[in-house]
Amino acid sequence: MRTRVPPAGTLAFFAALLISARADAHLVTTGLGPVYDGIGHLLLTPEDLVPILALALYAGLRGARAGRLALFVLPLSWMLGGLLALGLGGAISAPVPALSFILIGLLVAIDVRLPDGAVATLAGSLGLIHGFLNGPALAGAGPGALGLLGIAAVAFVLVALASALVVSLKAPAARIAVRVAGSWIAAIGLLLLGWTLRTRGV
Repeated sequence: MRTRVPPAGTLAFFAALLISARADAHLVTTGLGPVYDGIGHLLLTPEDLVPILALALYAGLRGARAGRLALFVLPLSWMLGGLLALGLGGAISAPVPALSFILIGLLVAIDVRLPDGAVATLAGSLGLIHGFLNGPALAGAGPGALGLLGIAAVAFVLVALASALVVSLKAPAARIAVRVAGSWIAAIGLLLLGWTLRTRGV
């Protein structure tokens, strides 16, 4: 029986797939400018995106006033934290994203009735810490302060839409569905925390 040999072009294609190339992470470059690079960075970074959405869900559960406070406090504090990181440099080594998932996810799941001022404080803390974490990725050859502006703009839109949606929910079953989503976020945070500690050999 005669064995069929693949064409030379096919062999060359599969050989090219085996060649490893340098992979650079973490910043997304859209080619549309630094503001859009910041937008792309946030939308493709679950460690930042999910806590923003979780905060929006929690603020919506607390009502329209809490939602409005989170809407303005989060983007401003994110900008401030990012600017501090751009100026000071450095990074936080603690598993902050996992802790954000767990804390805010549990607040949503349990439906803890914090006052509006506490919700604003939570939004400010989340923005400062995650904005500071974004600093190293945005510094140097990154988009810098304009990238932070893109992140803050998207955070504003996401909080506005998600919190307004939750505020509009009147049926108890719909609010329970939001709380279930919070429990999933907290569970993902626990998995992320375990994975982070495992990779660090703790």
